[in-house]
Amino acid sequence: MKKYVISLDQGTTSSRAILFDKEQKIIGVEQKEFKQIYPREGWVEHDPMEIYSSQFSVMTDLIVKTKIRAAEIAAVGITNQRETTILWDKNTGLPIYNAIVWQCRRTSGIVDSLKNEYADHITKTTGLVPDAYFSGTKIKWILDKIEGARERAKKGEILFGTVDTWLIWILSGGKAHVTDYTNASRTMIFDIHKLDWDDTLLAALDIPREMLPQVLPSGSIFGSAIIDGEEIPIAGNAGDQQAALFGQCCFEKGEAKCTYGTGCFLLMNTGTQAVESKNGLLTTIAAGFDKNVQYALEGSVFTGGAVIQWLRDEMRIITDSADSEFFAGKVEDTGGVYLVPAFTGLGAPYWDMYARGCIVGITRGTKRAHIIRAAQESIAYQVMDLLEAMRNDLSESGIKNTMNELKVDGGASRDKFLMQFQSDITRAEIIRPQVRETTALGAACLAGITAGFWKNLDEIKNRWQKDIIFAPRMPAEKRETLVKNWHKAVDRSRNWAED
Repeated sequence: MKKYVISLDQGTTSSRAILFDKEQKIIGVEQKEFKQIYPREGWVEHDPMEIYSSQFSVMTDLIVKTKIRAAEIAAVGITNQRETTILWDKNTGLPIYNAIVWQCRRTSGIVDSLKNEYADHITKTTGLVPDAYFSGTKIKWILDKIEGARERAKKGEILFGTVDTWLIWILSGGKAHVTDYTNASRTMIFDIHKLDWDDTLLAALDIPREMLPQVLPSGSIFGSAIIDGEEIPIAGNAGDQQAALFGQCCFEKGEAKCTYGTGCFLLMNTGTQAVESKNGLLTTIAAGFDKNVQYALEGSVFTGGAVIQWLRDEMRIITDSADSEFFAGKVEDTGGVYLVPAFTGLGAPYWDMYARGCIVGITRGTKRAHIIRAAQESIAYQVMDLLEAMRNDLSESGIKNTMNELKVDGGASRDKFLMQFQSDITRAEIIRPQVRETTALGAACLAGITAGFWKNLDEIKNRWQKDIIFAPRMPAEKRETLVKNWHKAVDRSRNWAED
């Protein structure tokens, strides 16, 4: 009897495996961090073999520690860090270069060369803006760098994939070279309206179509994984943010969530309408089951929870990430300090590849707790900018939604100080669910419904429950002053590294 669905959650800094039962309760979690590689300033890489080995080891550890049998697993769902780009040799199965991570800025020059001729085409076709964030220019960079790679790619000997494609290809023994609509929609070479790779952008970047994976709906049979001798269907696959939107049961037009992870990602379901943003947001595809796709508006913050990791690992101001909430509560405010964590540029709504981090407003009286609190608040300010841009887009597109409610998830959503400040600064109710592993849950639900483990979306939605609601309580005058000064601080960070 099938009792469980296993979700493989491959993130930017760690790989996790989570086991869900029929009631969507978490039976077990295993997690393993892996190495972050910084070859040069602004460059970020991962070892693709370490991505896979860490993901496979947590999956097997989970099965051993929970003492379940592989035969009891109905399906595998995969969710992954998006945009991160891997090219590998089809014959040997070995990567031809390290994975270039979504945060990496090395292709900014390629993006600049595209803007004059293709900026409008990119936005109208892919829903994105020209930026080094996305996969397309990363593919070109590797093909340009590795001698003979482009010629071999034209013969189908070199394959491209985002992390989901890489994992599925190995788990299936090289039988399945596939991705889903959500991950494809983040490559900057996929037509989100025709649901196919775009020949104009492939030609512009000199990317052979032969190296690209087949694209399927998020709820599909992508292949099979052999686990302890059992063949288990990989029946769900979605980029981490779309998986979280699904896991938060944002199935209806107008429902939104924000995930607080390494970055922060605000998505709102816009139904079958692909809303073109006029305020620096992205149009993307939401996770679903067929070609009648739903779309979403998305705002991306590159450095969210990573600013707390920076305080811990590089600055050594705190010893544990959880300490940030404690120290933030030790002072009444930041003492006028603002921290803009533009370590790899600014995402939406600014899209400034050349912005860099800064701390402003420091005085002789500035203490460690002020800087820690400023780091905490910087996360909320950046999400506020996304929310305001989304409110403006909705108003301009005729969708009546004031965004007065926002579902939240991810590691930093556990931080009560941050969630209350987020509510205050956005003037919105912040709703946190009981199950906060919504990215993994979304992938599990996609796989479970596809495999027949759960019946339908109603069964999923009926089990979703609130944990706590944070309501705004900050006076309007104070909020306006804080927001004004935040935007002054952002201005100081912009275009810093343009030379």
